Parts: sequence; C-alpha cells; structure tokens
Amino acid sequence: MKAEPWALILAGGDGGRLQLLTETIMGRPRPKQFCPLMDGETPLDRTRRRADLLVRWDRQVVVVTRAHEAHYRYLGEELAPGRLVVQPANRGTGPGIVYPLLRILELAGNVPVAVLPSDHYVADDSAFMGHVQRALSSLDGLPYAVVLLGAEPTYAEVEYGWIEPAADPLVIEGEAVFGIRRFWEKPSAVLAEGLLGRGCLWNTFVMVGWARALVDLVSATCPQLVAPFRRIRTALGSPGEDEAIERVYAELPSVSFSDSVLAAAPGSLGVIRLAGTDWSDWGNVRRVVESLRGSGRRPSWLSQAESMLIA
Repeated sequence: MKAEPWALILAGGDGGRLQLLTETIMGRPRPKQFCPLMDGETPLDRTRRRADLLVRWDRQVVVVTRAHEAHYRYLGEELAPGRLVVQPANRGTGPGIVYPLLRILELAGNVPVAVLPSDHYVADDSAFMGHVQRALSSLDGLPYAVVLLGAEPTYAEVEYGWIEPAADPLVIEGEAVFGIRRFWEKPSAVLAEGLLGRGCLWNTFVMVGWARALVDLVSATCPQLVAPFRRIRTALGSPGEDEAIERVYAELPSVSFSDSVLAAAPGSLGVIRLAGTDWSDWGNVRRVVESLRGSGRRPSWLSQAESMLIA
C-alpha cells in the first residue's frame, strides 16, 4: 500500500456507562474520553499518542460532539486545520464515522483510514499499532471492504460484541485475514461460553479500509444514513458547512455502525487476530479496575473504583 494512512479517532460519545467513576474522579460528570484515567492522561490523548506511531499528526481527524466543547477546545490548536470534526449532537457511531469520513475524502481523496475508538485500554501500544499497520498493508490484496481487529478473548464477556471468523484465512503480506461468518452482539452467558469455546473474537471496533470503500459500505447497508450527508457535499470545507450540518443532524436518528453496517454485511468484512497485548473496552468500572490491576498502576482514585464493585 503506497498511500499514506489517515486516522479517524472517535471521541463523540457521552460516556454515560462510566459517569459514576468520572464524577468521582473529577467532582462532576465528564465523558470518559476526556477524563485523566491513565497516569494523568486522558484516553483520547493516549489514543492520539498511539496513532502517532503509525499516522502523521496532520493526517489525524478527531470527531467530537459540541456539548463537550469545554473538554475538546484545546484540540483546535493541536490538530491541523480541518481535522477537528464537530458534530452538533451525538447520533451514535453511524454519523460519527460517516461525517469525518466525508471530511477526509474532501481533504485527501480516497486514502486508507484506520478507525480508532478513544475509550479503549491497550497494554502495548507498539504491538497494537503493529497489527493496525499490517491490516492496512493487507487492504490491496483482499476482497473485503473493511478489516477489523478481533481481540483474542480471555473470558466469556457478555457486554462485548463478538466476531465469528471463517475457518480458512487468506494470507496477505504475511498476515492471516479471516472472513467473517457473523457478529454476535452482547450474547447471553451461555452463548458467550460457546463463542469462547469455538474460537470467536471480541470485536474491538478498530477497523481499517479505504475511505471510499467505507462510505460505499454504509451506502449499501444503511443508505438512509448517507443520503442526508450527500446533499451537503458541496458545503464541506466551506463557510456554510456548520449551517448545513446542523440541518443534517436535526433529521438524523441515532444509528449504530456495528448494528446497521457491520452486522448487515459480514461477507464484505475481514478480521485479523489481535495478539501480543491486552485490550479492553473501558465501558464499565469493572473493566477499568481489572486493566489497572493487571498493569500494576494504582492511581489515587483506584480504591474508590474498587469500592464501587463491592457496593
């Protein structure tokens, strides 16, 4: 792959599932991606630093939501022009991916993109981004529009989405890329045990694909999501963009990219196994505590978080 990759960092969520912990730490509610949970560093800034290992700083786009402006205002000075994408409201991961993808297409054309959520824990950033790099390198030789990273599970988690890979992988650039049979979203305890037993993977929601292929995939699976954005393509990058995007978001429902796009087109997707580092989606206090215990870190607020688990 000769084209330089871009990164799309997702930071538009409200972080409601971790609100009790962030309020305990900060004294007031704050979306978890803007809360200093890791050695005084926020998950968003840790994700940006992780992206730096692979993607040049001026090819990184961060999507946020206007209600969180007090927390992301500093990004306006740290990101290159046009790289801060502000949603008028949080409408889920569907619009939160489509809008910045269209901005990337406007800025750079059809380039390879790595989509990185900003609320994850990764034990070894270098190992993790090595997998992302190999996934990007494999894109040209694959029949898949998108390649996801699937974490090797350590237990039968019922709050994660799971990926059931096909049996026989394609080997591209030395990387085994599996087709996807289907997705399982937040399975029952019994089903999760079965998925664990037959080698299924946790869906990290980290994915790579060419910008145009990602948008085309959304068009094929959820055309009602892309259509309102297409009407304002000429406004992107112009002084009229803010007003135009207000109109789009006023009519958009909340759309899950996982449910409406990925789960609807497993045959268009591939997955590689994420090995060599621990990964966790920090969606609840238990997973935050487990990750910190495993890393040996003990921030001043950890005992309070541990008491939440007992209560």
